[in-house]
Amino acid sequence: MSFHKKPVTFVSYVHLIVQQLERSLLFYEGLLGFQILERTENKVTLTVDGENPLVTIEQPEGVLPKEPRRSGLYHFALLLPSRKELAKVLQHFIDIKYPSIQGASDHFVSEALYLADPDGNGIEIYVDRPSEGWKWNGEEVYMTTEAIDIPNLLSEAKGEKFTGLPSTTIMGHIHLHVSDLVKADEFYVKGLGFNIVHRLSNHAHFLSTGGYHHHIGLNTWNGTGAPAPSPNSVSLKYYKIVFGDEAARSSAIQNLQQLGYTVSSYMVKDPSGTHIHLEVNDL
Repeated sequence: MSFHKKPVTFVSYVHLIVQQLERSLLFYEGLLGFQILERTENKVTLTVDGENPLVTIEQPEGVLPKEPRRSGLYHFALLLPSRKELAKVLQHFIDIKYPSIQGASDHFVSEALYLADPDGNGIEIYVDRPSEGWKWNGEEVYMTTEAIDIPNLLSEAKGEKFTGLPSTTIMGHIHLHVSDLVKADEFYVKGLGFNIVHRLSNHAHFLSTGGYHHHIGLNTWNGTGAPAPSPNSVSLKYYKIVFGDEAARSSAIQNLQQLGYTVSSYMVKDPSGTHIHLEVNDL
């Protein structure tokens, strides 16, 4: 099954604040091969298929640098369609001697490369292993962090060159710094309807619907009580969650309101100050 189509609830898009639009565009378009879908004076919406927005970068007036130890984005994760495509990305980074790969991890359910954009917004580029091979203990999925077998991965490219992220790349998940894990769990589980499917002690939880390894990660690695980013600072402006139908979105909104959250124009703010737009899958 697809873990990013109805009736599953999933993350589809991120809107980022950056300091220098042209510098960021060189990274997203030049290094990763995104295409420009829409552009204004201070904002660019990026796509991989020429039709659907995946990432927007915006340089607001008076923008501030990324602030340390704040809630908000840890990374957004781009899901590739095959291991060959991940190999091509890695070979591309090697060929251009890209200096800033932050990690390359085998999580058992997936294999992932980690980096950041020029402003420090975290990015994961990954591929899933077949879900039939994932190990579940009741409602929790087994995940780990080991080193990727780099030579084995690179052999998948079979000499093919990277020409940009493939058109079937999607937003696989998002991982957030939160200020309070208990409050975050209440918001995302009781409010939005996600399930906790993996726990790292009392400092990180991974949530999904439809049996995925995770659509959302939550952690307190920036410290319990971490404040939200200042307005107009480099950060995640908001991200989108997509529900399978209007009934599912309406139920989530009702749950959030019962928990005391305000939903206006389908926008809500989580307990750590991260803004989320609630959408319906109309496909």
